[in-house]
Amino acid sequence: MHTYCLEREQWLPKPVDEVFYFFSRPENLQEIAPPWLEFRMVKAPETLGAGSLIHYRLRWRGLPIRWTTEISQWNPPNGFVNREVSGPYALWNHEHWFVAHDGGTIMRDRVTYALPLGWIGRVAQWAVVRRDVEGMFDFRAEAMRRLFPAALS
Repeated sequence: MHTYCLEREQWLPKPVDEVFYFFSRPENLQEIAPPWLEFRMVKAPETLGAGSLIHYRLRWRGLPIRWTTEISQWNPPNGFVNREVSGPYALWNHEHWFVAHDGGTIMRDRVTYALPLGWIGRVAQWAVVRRDVEGMFDFRAEAMRRLFPAALS
């Protein structure tokens, strides 16, 4: 299985507890997902914790997809990890880390993923998947800037 990795870092002008709280609320995931994914929460607990399962429905390039992830690590307010239980990837492991810095929070993401279908998956990664995963996180970064704006001086 060939794995890929995406890493992102973003500074937000809010305290760690506030940023972590935002991510601990499953309903907020829809706010930071790009509209082209048609991302919908199907079922999730009111608050997240280790072992929580989150069920989603989305569309990727017109294809309907059901996706379930589990919170495999939970370390408030410093971070958590969610991993795919079922869905489109052969592997999806998303690490979220939050660190106080310069009066705000550095939010770090590391996504390790793999695609099914051998060489077909590798071609899909090269042709579209890499750009789509990067596009999801580009949209998310912009959404976070909008949701957590810097204070005006």
